[in-house]
Amino acid sequence: MAAPSLSAHLRELKSHRKRLETVSMREMFAADPNRFDRFSVREGALLFDFSKNRLDQEALAALVEVARAAKVEARRDAMFAGEKINITEDRAVLHTALRNRSDAPVIVDGQDVMPDIRRVNRAMKAFANKVRTGKYAVTGGRITDVVNIGIGGSDLGPAMATLALSPYHDGPRTHFVSNVDGADLADTVSELDPSTTMFIVASKTFTTQETIRNATSARDWLVRKLKKKNVGAHFAALSTNLEATRAFGIDDDRTFGFWDWVGGRYSVWSAIGLSLMLAIGPSRFDEFLEGAFEIDTHFRQAPLEANIPVLMALIGIWHRNVWEYCSHAVLPYDNRLARFPAYLQQLDMESNGKSVTLDSKLVKTETGPIIWGEPGTNGQHAFYQLIHQGTSVIPADFLVAANAQEKLADHHDMLLANCLAQTEALMNGRTLEEVRSELEEKGMDEKEIGRLAPHRVFSGNRPTNTFVYDRLTPAMLGRLIALYEHKVFVQGVIWNVNSYDQWGVELGKVLANRLLPMVKDENAGTPENGSTAGLLDTIRDLRKK
Repeated sequence: MAAPSLSAHLRELKSHRKRLETVSMREMFAADPNRFDRFSVREGALLFDFSKNRLDQEALAALVEVARAAKVEARRDAMFAGEKINITEDRAVLHTALRNRSDAPVIVDGQDVMPDIRRVNRAMKAFANKVRTGKYAVTGGRITDVVNIGIGGSDLGPAMATLALSPYHDGPRTHFVSNVDGADLADTVSELDPSTTMFIVASKTFTTQETIRNATSARDWLVRKLKKKNVGAHFAALSTNLEATRAFGIDDDRTFGFWDWVGGRYSVWSAIGLSLMLAIGPSRFDEFLEGAFEIDTHFRQAPLEANIPVLMALIGIWHRNVWEYCSHAVLPYDNRLARFPAYLQQLDMESNGKSVTLDSKLVKTETGPIIWGEPGTNGQHAFYQLIHQGTSVIPADFLVAANAQEKLADHHDMLLANCLAQTEALMNGRTLEEVRSELEEKGMDEKEIGRLAPHRVFSGNRPTNTFVYDRLTPAMLGRLIALYEHKVFVQGVIWNVNSYDQWGVELGKVLANRLLPMVKDENAGTPENGSTAGLLDTIRDLRKK
């Protein structure tokens, strides 16, 4: 596997940084009245504006050359063709096949996987329709509530999407349990009627510790509340381990599988999306898939210079490796995207939080940034102070819909104004001269101005990208998710890491298995590490009181 050329290009890229360090974004806009047009891309009802970055045509051209040198287009085509680009697990990476709306086959190991994908999708739709119409009933009749039990990608994807598309809900109420902390399950079921509740257990292997513990406790809750021994009818499974699902009491016609070429954080398009389908219906779920497919097509066909996911990735490389910013904020001005930053946090940090290349060597550059965020305008009254005036520069993505789902006075106009104002303030800042002039106009004396003015200065030149879309429909949500998926892919190619394994999460699981008997029984042994042993002793003492 040939190493990419980022290291070789860093000297040139840093020369562009040095050239641009003395040019403010204000000056860039003043010098080029068409800057917005040059540094934005439209794709249908979606606009990606990246004009508020310290970037010019020369620097952008140099970044595009990095993508070409890393063979992003060839690697992209290999992914879509079903080649096993996940080399540490010898797997294809084909979440895109799950939303393939064309008639084109997708071949893995000589087999077209599309017939199996369509078969599972048809089974999901048939089951969803039965549940939504009441034809599939449980102890108390029609199902009123569905609880998805999963963790990681088996929770974050459907939980985020179900919240995002709440205006389209016309099925049973949906709830999500992921944490092995018993409070998560207990609080969720406390308000539910067990006789009309169904649980969906999402675990490909049906062995995920937290998920199976929660599922078993949910089954115990049903048995206790309904006074029935067999409550299997209240469960469906998203798994390929039919032996384990049958042993749990779930019939095969309520078990929906997916494949080893679907990573958990890329799985919302698969059977993992069943809770979303139950909430919004099969037709809306199809629209969700359609939106993602539209972006897949754009990603495959648009030239690199006008390819939104590629541009997102290159700007991220520019910030992470050239300007050396370690963090990236995702700030949706769309309250129903409240879980979108957390979803992207897993997508990005689990994918590209790597320090070893595809050649099994230590990386020579920084890789994935810290991803975080909250919805606006709440964030403005929480952490924007640091983004505006803190000592660390934090690039940010802003997302906002032109149209609201609700008609509530001027709420959405205020939201839009705040979103636009924040990106402008981060770009422009406020100079000392501007602050002094404002305070002089208010009649403040010179001594007081000298004391207060420095506190009101904003450096500006804080980079942002802005996504503007018509409204948050199922199709638009599919588009947004797919954009970030492909951004992560492109960055992984440039950093030459495997974006599709996650060995970093495994060691903690192994150690937890080793420690569990010791937590349960003080005679089961003592940890070798002194700190862990001391902590466990403290826990044992506190449990005795």
